[in-house]
Amino acid sequence: MKEIIKIIIVDDHEIFRTGLKMVLNKLRYVKVVGEASNGQEFLDLIRLTPCDIVLMDIEMPVMNGIDATTQAVKEYPELKVIALTMFTEDDYIQSMMDAGVKGFLVKNINKDTLDKAISCVAAGGNYFSEELFNFFARKLNPKEDDKKEAIQFTSREKEILQLLAEGLSNKDIADVLYISVRTVIGHKSNMLAKTGCKSTISLLAYALKNKLIII
Repeated sequence: MKEIIKIIIVDDHEIFRTGLKMVLNKLRYVKVVGEASNGQEFLDLIRLTPCDIVLMDIEMPVMNGIDATTQAVKEYPELKVIALTMFTEDDYIQSMMDAGVKGFLVKNINKDTLDKAISCVAAGGNYFSEELFNFFARKLNPKEDDKKEAIQFTSREKEILQLLAEGLSNKDIADVLYISVRTVIGHKSNMLAKTGCKSTISLLAYALKNKLIII
C-alpha cells in the first residue's frame, strides 16, 4: 500500500477545486488536507497545515502561483509543486519553472493522468502532461536558438535525459543504469551547467527542443 500523500489545492475557481478534489478522493493513497483560492491564502495555510504536494494554479488574484511557489519552496525546500496550467498561460510557464515546480498539468486532466503525475512527483521525478510536450519544446528557452554551436552531451547524459523524460526519479535512474544516486545528480548538475538551465524541467524542455530525447 502506498504511503498517504497529503495535498493542497490552490486555485481561484471553487468549482474547479471541487471537481479536482472529487477526482483526488478516488485515489486511495491521497488525502486533500486543504484548499486555497490564491497564493497568499495558500502561504497562510501551509504554515499551519503541512503537505507533500501542492497543485498550484498560475494566474490568481492577490498573489499568483509564481510568487506563491517561489516563497513556499524557499521556506519548505522539500515541498513539491505541480503547476495547473491552461495553454493561454504560456507567458507564465518559464517563470513557474524558474520558481521550482516539479511538473505541469493541463486543467482538463483525468484520474489516470493525475494518478501518474502525483506518483511520479512524489517519487522524486518530474511530470509533464503529454499535451504540453510539443508546447514546451516550441516555446521554452528561445535563447537557445541563438547559440551557434550545439551543446555536446555524453551518451550517459543522454541516457539520463531520456529516463528523466519518462518520469523516473534519481534513485530509479540509478537502479536502471547500475550507478549511484550521487553519480546521477552529478550528471544532472553538469547538464544544467552546460545549458544554463535553472531546473530539471527547464533542462527537459531544452532536450525536447533540441531532439535529444524521444517522447
